[in-house]
Amino acid sequence: MRKILIYDTTLRDGSQGEHVSFSVEDKLHIVKKLDELGIDYIEGGWPGSNSKDIAFFRRAQELRLKHAKLAAFGSTRHPRHSVAHDRNIHALIEANTPVVTIFGKTWDLHVKVALGISLDENLELIRESVAYLKSKGKEVIYDAEHFFDGFKADAAYALATLKVAEKAGADTIVLCDTNGSTLTADLRERFQAAAKHVKTPLGIHTHNDCEMAVANSIVAIQQGAVHVQGTINGYGERCGNANLCSVIPNIELKLGMRSIGKQNLKRLTEVSHYVSELANLIPRHDLPYVGKSAFAHKGGIHVSAVVKEASAYEHINPAAVGNERRVLVSELSGKSSVIYKAEELGLEIDKSSPDARVVAEKLKELEHDGFQFEGAEGSFEILFDKLVHHLPEFFELDGFRVITEKRGAHQPHSEAVIKLRVDGKEEHTAAEGVGPVSALDRALRKSLTTFFPCIGDIRLTDYKVRVLNAKDATDAKVRVLVETSDGQETWGTVGVSENIIEASWQALVDSITYKLKKEYGRRRQESKTRADK
Repeated sequence: MRKILIYDTTLRDGSQGEHVSFSVEDKLHIVKKLDELGIDYIEGGWPGSNSKDIAFFRRAQELRLKHAKLAAFGSTRHPRHSVAHDRNIHALIEANTPVVTIFGKTWDLHVKVALGISLDENLELIRESVAYLKSKGKEVIYDAEHFFDGFKADAAYALATLKVAEKAGADTIVLCDTNGSTLTADLRERFQAAAKHVKTPLGIHTHNDCEMAVANSIVAIQQGAVHVQGTINGYGERCGNANLCSVIPNIELKLGMRSIGKQNLKRLTEVSHYVSELANLIPRHDLPYVGKSAFAHKGGIHVSAVVKEASAYEHINPAAVGNERRVLVSELSGKSSVIYKAEELGLEIDKSSPDARVVAEKLKELEHDGFQFEGAEGSFEILFDKLVHHLPEFFELDGFRVITEKRGAHQPHSEAVIKLRVDGKEEHTAAEGVGPVSALDRALRKSLTTFFPCIGDIRLTDYKVRVLNAKDATDAKVRVLVETSDGQETWGTVGVSENIIEASWQALVDSITYKLKKEYGRRRQESKTRADK
């Protein structure tokens, strides 16, 4: 089975993406994670360009990698410096990595305009830089920057730069679509020309400016590339780099070749989310293979088919990449969706009863009013149990009042007063908060803790507001999504109203009802167990 070497440049090229920034500690943690994933090469940064990367390579000496080779990145020598006295070249050596990756100019435009030197002088830069690094015992990967644009402009010169790198001893030559402008058919043709011109193993490095990065990487592999570069989640400058979270499973599951191995592939989703977390970016749900929505099914017909035969609407088993199937309940849901979701959540349902259809119809009605249950499975469970199992109301609201007062330049002050009943007993409570929703949340929990001590350990972990019909301005309907946790489990609930306080109230009530429902079910099970004994 053909082996494709995976070269990760998340920590260098990926960090050039907008809003992406890694600390030295972040980079060290990511290196460990990528090594565990089975990545072959990890490019740590450009030690000649900034102090952070110098600090990283110094700290990286302490790492004990099990599989990956660490690479330092830089350019060919400066035109005005000899290779022996070039600061960037020496920074690469001082990084003390087994692998050094350098890029050189392949496009005559860049040679003449960016470097301002002759074409022959550029060839000498490439030759001397590669040869010098090889003389220092380094594995040298040569990145032919802008190769595909350079080939289009002057094919003979672009190929000549590759030949010089090969003769100087480069271990791998990587053809770069640096502008991300090459279409697949053109890339295939130009890659084939390079493969005929040099015998050194070829690699591919693509950018995503035309949404072609992954496709172009795969085509290059099909044409003989044995080395592919990219980033986790496709992070990178402008539109990003080839997304390794797509490239790797395509190699393993579509091309039938080997990269990180099937066992490591199961950790891909975990690593994708881990890198997103350290980059302080919200994971994209629509990413192929690793996104939360990659195996999410919403249409009733789709769900019905997937239940019978997963391959009907899933191109792979989600578990192969560490992901999972999700069925979304919405206005598009049918009976099959509701049954599948109920079973997934461990809810009891008789498939032969009309209950599933009743729930589906209610979902459609509520979503027409603006509710959305895709991020509010707690509210879905409550709705389901009320319609199917006649879940009792744990408390009754007599009324609440929320007052927000602002005096002069001081911060606003909010207070909520609430009156409710539990089993006929009245509770009248007030609480303050940093805002009206905060005050209402505190008053509600304060009132109920007397009757239900189990809610004392729950807290809100997220609160989102979405305006549903912005054209109505301040009269617009809003949807509030609340995330709640008790330290062991996290659940989402939803509320919708033209009044943001009322929408928040609905979501808050569901958040507490969910906790009480779980406690009610646990006590009922304990009573049943005791009765059986």
